Amino acid sequence: MPVSRNPGADYRKKGIIIKPLEEFLREIDQRPCKISSSATDYPENWLIEPHSHEAHQLIYAIEGVMVVHSGLSQWTVPPSRGIWMPSGHVHSIRCVGPLKMRSVFVRPDPLTELPSEPRAVSISALLSELIKVSVDIKPPYEPASREGRVMRLILDELTILPTLPLHLPQPTDPRIKVVCSALQRDPGDGSTLAHWSVRLNLDEKTIQRLFHKETGMTFGQWRQQARLLLALERIAVGEKIIDIAGELGYDSPSAFTTMFKKQFGKTPSHFFK
Repeated sequence: MPVSRNPGADYRKKGIIIKPLEEFLREIDQRPCKISSSATDYPENWLIEPHSHEAHQLIYAIEGVMVVHSGLSQWTVPPSRGIWMPSGHVHSIRCVGPLKMRSVFVRPDPLTELPSEPRAVSISALLSELIKVSVDIKPPYEPASREGRVMRLILDELTILPTLPLHLPQPTDPRIKVVCSALQRDPGDGSTLAHWSVRLNLDEKTIQRLFHKETGMTFGQWRQQARLLLALERIAVGEKIIDIAGELGYDSPSAFTTMFKKQFGKTPSHFFK
């Protein structure tokens, strides 16, 4: 059952029942078990507004791409990957195309070592199947039962989640925000540091210093990451590689594919498999 809203679209005509976000959050936070799961399917361009949970959450899409925002961070998350969102962290989610989300919620426990910061993570085949089974397990359940053992194994898997390079840090300095906003509006913009130096009335070294201070990346690294993460969105909705490469400022599809594989370890055609 989808949660949240999408302004300007009437999904009641399509038979989709909308559960208010506040009601969904209350149900999750009041569940009696330490670990529980949920299954929610969302239509294209759905927006889950900023919110937080008392429980930790593993956000996992078995189909579709999510763009997740939390604090000064942004992640673009394709299928078979996920976002680990610790309790108390305010976050929002935009669905790129229809999205089939499966979530695991874990009540905080000082005896369980889980990541304390949000991150994009890899979902193993084992964890994926466990999550799919767990969404049919309704709390309460006995810890020694089959259901309890499934949930316990999920918890074991959550403690070893590998982190993925799907993160795009967002700056707070207004001068650097101007650059980043422009590059996200027009990712094919090939303006050099010299061009931005003139526009911002800052020397190139100052721009690089601010970029590193604000994002942990150089200007070039940030632009490259922004382009590649946008490429993930476009590939997910079926755009052609040749069109994506040109619009994102690459000289050729092969140049784009080489950079994509260098960053993500797979070519665009294999990344979603």
